[in-house]
This record gives sequence, structure tokens and C-alpha cells, in this order.
Amino acid sequence: MGYVELTYTPGEDDLICTFRVKAHDLRRAAEAVAAESSIGTWTDVMTMKEEIRERLRARVFEIRDDVIKVAYPGELFEKGNIPQILSSIAGNIFGMREVEGLRLEDVEIPRSIALSFSGPAFGIDGVREKLKIEERPLVGTIVKPKVGLSPEEHAEVVYRALRGGCDLVKDDENLTSQDFNPFEKRLKLSLDAVKRAEDETGEEKGYLPNITAETQEMLRRAELVKELGGKFITVDVVTCGFSGLQTLRKHDFGIIIHAHRAMHAAFTRKKDHGISMLVLAKFLRMCGVDQLHIGTVVGKMEGEKEDVLRIRDAITGEFYGIKPVFPVASGGLHPGHIPALYSIFGKDVILQFGGGIHGHPDGTEEGARAVREALSMVLEGKPLDNPPPALKKAIEKWGISETL
Repeated sequence: MGYVELTYTPGEDDLICTFRVKAHDLRRAAEAVAAESSIGTWTDVMTMKEEIRERLRARVFEIRDDVIKVAYPGELFEKGNIPQILSSIAGNIFGMREVEGLRLEDVEIPRSIALSFSGPAFGIDGVREKLKIEERPLVGTIVKPKVGLSPEEHAEVVYRALRGGCDLVKDDENLTSQDFNPFEKRLKLSLDAVKRAEDETGEEKGYLPNITAETQEMLRRAELVKELGGKFITVDVVTCGFSGLQTLRKHDFGIIIHAHRAMHAAFTRKKDHGISMLVLAKFLRMCGVDQLHIGTVVGKMEGEKEDVLRIRDAITGEFYGIKPVFPVASGGLHPGHIPALYSIFGKDVILQFGGGIHGHPDGTEEGARAVREALSMVLEGKPLDNPPPALKKAIEKWGISETL
């Protein structure tokens, strides 16, 4: 078939994919993957020209155990078009009979493609500048319960969390504009709550409304956030899709984009089939999100430490001058996790607590205070064995997680 070429050396404009393949005949499966994801199909075709085959075919240049590496000529891809790129390298190949399992583990993106995208408008430094926080992790929460509160009740939770010490409060992934909590009213009341909390604490604060919807409605909601003086928005980036996300970013509202990854595990969790979160994270950075959920290691969500840190490094490391994305650790966290979280992530992370704040015996405000107390002690190099009152009650309820 001519798609396995183990002597090939990738060029600077090649996009390189690493696949894990489960198949009876690995070489045949490698040929099929490379063909289907570039110029080939299941049989010879009379319309194929030798010039096309030589110039545009993908090449499997490495086979090791169950892992193959495939180089794709950059000319195969439309610049600035993530849907087209993914339709090529992560399209029909997952349904082919030649493979029993196929997982896209990693992607190396050439400069010519990467720089055709917007990238983050703010990134880590821009978010820190907005909040005037230079050296410590940011602290955030999610309004709980996820859904069911009225706009007034929701805004009160926002206020209490910010007053207690949170820097950020966001909507959860499935709250948008339901009848019990319409978006416009919630937004106005919650931004008012931000102003009250800022006046009382002397700190910059942020509310992150979930604008996820049909693309034109997302744009309308983002414009409203901007008009009302909001600094942040939340988007469910997997369910809204790369097309909607790219459109949102290109409108350049001057608002920080917080990316929730709801639904990702439907295709990232299985180790022998699907697409890794690492791949999604790289494309989301190019797309232009400023903050991205990456896992916690110690919380309720699945994710090995090595995998989570690989994602962290991919969105914060050097990437053709594209701004780094602020990693977000969220899911099943409480104040007793902070020593472990700081050990794992360092200062450049947003630590986001839901039940670990609102489940505090004395309520949301004391839960937020407990988190800030724990963070202050960790930053001062102190163990959490002689905690202030709010933190003491949190530890009595949830304990202290071991540092990994």
C-alpha cells in the first residue's frame, strides 16, 4: 500500500500523530490508518495520480510495540480550521475493521498550522493581571447545587463565596438559561454580587457565567457579559464544539474564556480507544481558551498524575510564542487537599472547590474562608495541624490528603 515508510524523516511542516493500535496485523492496520486519514481508501482508484500519492500521502515512520507514529504533510490541512484537521486525523479511522482499538495519544503541530489560530487572548499572565494576583494559586468555586437555584439565590451564593475568600465563582456545566434561572437575570445579579464583594474585601473578583448555547446565542450572551462589565465567561468546549469556540474567540470580546471539558471522558478515558485529553488540550490552546480543566490527581475525577502533568505542561510550555493557558484543578476537592495540590501543581493553577466549600458545616462563606486559610498556611510552609477555626471544621469533616 506504500504508507509505511520507516526510513522517512518528518519535515518541519509535517503534523505528527502518535496512535496506540490494537489489531491482529499491526502493519496492515498502520497502513489502513495512514491511508484513510490522508489520501487513500479501501481499494486502488483510477483517479489517483502518482504526483498526489507522493506529495500528500501520510507516512508511518515508526512502529514500536503497539504504538505507531504517522507524519502528515501540512498541505493536507486547512489552516485555521480545527474541525477539518480533526476530521482527517481523528475521523473515519476509529471505525475501520482493521483496528480493534485505536487511540490518538498525542499530536505534534507544526508552526505553520499552530500560528494560523488565535491562541489565548489573556493566558496566565493576563488572568493574573485582571485579578491583581501575582504569586499564588487562584481559588475558585462552582455554585452548588448545580441547578435549581433562583437568580437571587444563585447571586447570594456568589457573594458569600467571594466574600469568604474565593477569587472566582463559576456556573456549573449544565446551568445555562433554564426557566428557574434565566441567564440575563442571573448575570446582572451575580455581577452586582461581585461588586459588593470587591468593595468589602478590597480584592479583585470574578464571576464566570456559562454562556454555552447555539453559536449565535453564545455570541449574544458574551456581548451582554461585556456590556455589563464582566471579565470572564465559561464555555463547555467539547459539547459546543471547536467551530462554535473558534467563532467565539474570533469575535475577541476582551473577556477571559474559561473552558469546561464536560463530555471529554466519553472518548478520552478508555486507554485503548478514542482520543487523549492531551490532544484536546493542545487544540484548545490553539483555539484560544484562557483557562482549562485538566484534572486534579487527588480529587474525584479519573486521571493519573503523569497524564495530568503532561497536559499541564502542554498548555503552559513554550509553543511558538502562543500564550500559556491557566490550568484548572477541579472535581471532588476540599481544603485538606491543598498541601497535595500545591505540591503537584505549584503556583500556576486555579484550585476550584465545589462541595468542598459549600459542604462546610458553617456554610459557603466559611467554606471559602477555610480554603484561603489552608492556602495561606501552605504558602507559609506550615502543616495544617494547628488550623484556624474555619479550616479546623473543614478538616474535621474531610481530613487532610497525603501529599503525592
